[in-house]
Amino acid sequence: MIYLDYSANTPVDEAVLRRFCEVEQRCLGNANSIHRAGAQARAELENATLSIARLLHAQPAEVIYTSGASEANNFALKRLAELEQRHGMHLITTPLEHDSVRGSLEALQKRGFEVELARLRPDGSLDLEDLGRRLRPDTTLVAVSAVDSELGVVQPIAELSALLHARCPHAHLHVDATQAVGKIPVSFDGADTMSLTAHKFYGLNGIGLLLKRRHLMLEPLIHGGRSATPYRSGTPTVALAASMALALELAVTHQAERTRQVRLSNLYLRQALSRHPDVQYNSPAGAVPHILNLSVKGVKGTVFQRALDERGVCVSVRSACASDGQPSPAVLAVTGDRRRALSSFRVSLSHQTTPEELDFFLRTVAECLSSVAHR
Repeated sequence: MIYLDYSANTPVDEAVLRRFCEVEQRCLGNANSIHRAGAQARAELENATLSIARLLHAQPAEVIYTSGASEANNFALKRLAELEQRHGMHLITTPLEHDSVRGSLEALQKRGFEVELARLRPDGSLDLEDLGRRLRPDTTLVAVSAVDSELGVVQPIAELSALLHARCPHAHLHVDATQAVGKIPVSFDGADTMSLTAHKFYGLNGIGLLLKRRHLMLEPLIHGGRSATPYRSGTPTVALAASMALALELAVTHQAERTRQVRLSNLYLRQALSRHPDVQYNSPAGAVPHILNLSVKGVKGTVFQRALDERGVCVSVRSACASDGQPSPAVLAVTGDRRRALSSFRVSLSHQTTPEELDFFLRTVAECLSSVAHR
């Protein structure tokens, strides 16, 4: 099996798994308990939180552990909209967002909020001049991914933050950094809330976090009981938090060298696939090299993905959480071509991807082009 779906899930790093097992066995107590075992667990949790906050340029009190980024996105968007509802109900996002962001905003729409899609430039980045024209006195929330999961487009978060906070005093910026960690430098600077999850950067499934500015008094997601944070009651997952802290440290420390390696793999694929006239690139040149979105003319992305899967190659159509058989909103927004959006699929690379795997993928694409594209 050739795995080229690292944007959906990454294999856990062995050191991260060892950290989880070691902490899980050593810290027997509940971190909310006041006895010695509880204090030991609480100290381990606090150390993990300090490390995470330092790596993301946040304060420890701004870290809220969640089950993953989808929970964090839902929590942030719904609570931020409710928080500022008295000042307005106008929300702005992009066509590139993950389904957990899109679904949260659709739920808010049903409650009377107005959701507007910002215009994109030809390279998929936000048109900040257009966004400036869309900002209104009743705009209270802008939600954008630092790197989108389908095309790998990198957004100008710093410029967006400066524009939004200068123009709209009651507006907040939520940044989905899920696909950014380990691919580009990530900082909480400029954002009001930020989501991410460990399994996208070689951590374990089941642990993510939301960064939230200390002054934002959001309605808790889970009420009742002592916990590491008043916003999400329950027994803290100490071993998962410790493992995520290590995974984040490794991702940040090795980001530059890993990205250089992935960029070479991306270039190799682009050069080889350019020999096939039916293959189109949807990821712009400025996208992170870890994500390469492709279309094959005249073939639905689901059909080509299944053909690759039958031959032992794992890629995605849209994101792993998206509905099957629908055109990619991201590809449609950037290319304006519905057929191309229906034909799209995503190859996502890792520093662990080998030259042999790339060659196997290229041979398999050639086979599929012959057997599927020209039936």
